Amino acid sequence: MSHLLSLYHILFLSQDNCSLFHVNLMGNDIETEGAEHIAKALHRNDSLRSLRMTGNKIGNKGGMFFAAMLQINTSLEELDLGDCDLGIQSLIAFATVLKQNKSIKSINLNRPLFYVSQEDTSIHIAQMLKVNNTLQEIHLSKYEMTDSGVERLCEALQENRTLRYLDLSCNKITRDGVKCLAELLKNNTTLEILDLTSNRMEDEGAMYLAEAIHLYNSSLKALAIVSNNITGQGLKTLAAATKQNKGLEYIYIWGNVLDEDACMAFSDLLYSGRLNASTTDVRPYTVDGRVYLAELFHGLKKHYYWSPTYGIADDPVCNSCLTLLNDDDKF
Repeated sequence: MSHLLSLYHILFLSQDNCSLFHVNLMGNDIETEGAEHIAKALHRNDSLRSLRMTGNKIGNKGGMFFAAMLQINTSLEELDLGDCDLGIQSLIAFATVLKQNKSIKSINLNRPLFYVSQEDTSIHIAQMLKVNNTLQEIHLSKYEMTDSGVERLCEALQENRTLRYLDLSCNKITRDGVKCLAELLKNNTTLEILDLTSNRMEDEGAMYLAEAIHLYNSSLKALAIVSNNITGQGLKTLAAATKQNKGLEYIYIWGNVLDEDACMAFSDLLYSGRLNASTTDVRPYTVDGRVYLAELFHGLKKHYYWSPTYGIADDPVCNSCLTLLNDDDKF
C-alpha cells in the first residue's frame, strides 16, 4: 500500500511540474483499492497522457473508478485496461462516458469477464462509436463477440470518421460477421488497421474481404487474419486483391491452411516486390521443387507487452501498428 500511496502523490503532484507523461503499471498486484487510489489521483492530474494497467485484477468495481475518472480528467489520451477482469457494468460505464469524453484517443478493453454470453456491451460500444469523434484506436480482443455484435459495430462505424485501428482478435466472428466488416470497408475511408486474428472467417469470409479490398477500399493499410481456417482458395483470392490494392501495406496470414495454392500466391507477392519480408509474417522456401511458407515473428503487436532477450529491441517489424500510427507518444 505504501507504494500505491507514493504513486498517488506522484500523480497528484505532477500537475505542478508537468514532468510525468506515461505510466506503465502492467502485471502488478493492483486490485480494486489500488485502482481507486490511482483513478482519484487522476481527477486532478493534467499532465499524464498514457496509463497502462494491463493484467492488474482491478475487477468490475475498479473499472468503475476509472470510468468515473474519465468524466473529470481531460488530458489522458491512452488507457490500457486489458486483462483487468472488467465486468459488464464497467464496460457499459466506459461506453457511456466515452460518448462525451474528448481526450481519449486509444482504449484497450481486452478480455473482460463474462459469465454468460453477452452482446449488451457490444451494443453500448457501438452506440458510443457512432457519436464519438475523438477515439482513434479501440481493442476488443477476447470479448466473446459474435456476428451480431460485429453487425452492430459496423452499423455504427458507417458514421464514424476518426477510428483508425479496430482490434477484434480472438472473438467468435465467422463469415457473416466478416461480410459486415467487408461492407464497412467499401465505404469507410478512415480505418487503417483491422485485426481479425483467431476468429473463424474461413474462405467465404476471406472472399468478402478480398472483394472490398480489390474494388472499393484504398485506405486500409494493415490486415491481420492469422488463424482463421482459411485455405488456399481464400488466401489466393486475397493475394490477388492485395496485388491490385496498392494501399494495403501489411498482411499477416500465418496459422491458416497454407496449402500449395496459398504458398504460391504469397510467394508471388513477395518475389514480385508487392510485399516485402518486413510487412508480412511468412517467407517462402523451396523443397524438392515445391514452395512452402515459413513463419516470421512479425505482426501488429508481437513485442508490445514484452521485450525479447534477443534481436532488436522495439523492432518495428514486430510492432507494425506503432509504425502505422506514427508512434505518436505511444506507451
